[in-house]
Amino acid sequence: MDAPDVLPEVTRFGNRFANAVAHGPRNAYRRWSASRAVAATKGCAYLRHAAGNGLETVDPRVVVNPRQAQELLTAVTYVGRRGRGRRLMALFACIYYAALRPAEAVGLRVQDCHLPASGWGRLTIDVSRPQVDTQWTDAEDAHEERGLKHRGRQDVRPVPVPPELVKIRRDHIAEYGTAKDGRIFRSDRGGVVASTAYTKVWQAASRPLRAASPLAKRPYDLRHAAVTLWLNAGVSAPDVAEQAGHSVDVLLRVYAKCIDGQQEITNQRIGEALAA
Repeated sequence: MDAPDVLPEVTRFGNRFANAVAHGPRNAYRRWSASRAVAATKGCAYLRHAAGNGLETVDPRVVVNPRQAQELLTAVTYVGRRGRGRRLMALFACIYYAALRPAEAVGLRVQDCHLPASGWGRLTIDVSRPQVDTQWTDAEDAHEERGLKHRGRQDVRPVPVPPELVKIRRDHIAEYGTAKDGRIFRSDRGGVVASTAYTKVWQAASRPLRAASPLAKRPYDLRHAAVTLWLNAGVSAPDVAEQAGHSVDVLLRVYAKCIDGQQEITNQRIGEALAA
């Protein structure tokens, strides 16, 4: 295939390029140029294949149950020197109890939290701070502030949080305070917590569970555990999708292998409706 023949296919993926431009012009141009070069040598089918690879189905083997999640959060507090793991436990709790993406948890500020003395609270998620390669962005900070995934730049996502997480968050703020900009989680020097830092702590805490299985291999697997728990508890897919920041279609495809035991609930509800 000649390079000019690739241009219509690249144009088809222009929305991906436009989205990337908003997050860093140099990074976007580099990826777009690479796509053209690869397509010129491997053909348009490669681009179609690559574009379809962004959606992965969650492996049920990585999903922890509530007891295992609580044990892991406890194990985190014993990791590292100078209370390194203890300082990060609340971050992992946000990923599990609120199904936040790690980058969303890292960007949480105290002004985003409603944490009553008792009962359920609420988080208002409006930014994500993923770690990026500064070589390919216009910012010097390795963490780039972005809008929410799958949403407009100004959109927010309210997330109800159970009393267990409310208490953990209140205790964390009381013990460690916040950064100058209100961020709840910060490094020893007050910066944004690096993904490498919290990943190392998580791997150390979860190592015993991973001895013979892929269970809870990554911090992100806590989010998978939360969404799986909600779905299997009978929470409606639209409600789960809204709280987790997914579309319903993507939610059901990503977690298709993790949904279990719904047939009995479905039959019961249909029977109750017929008997009404």
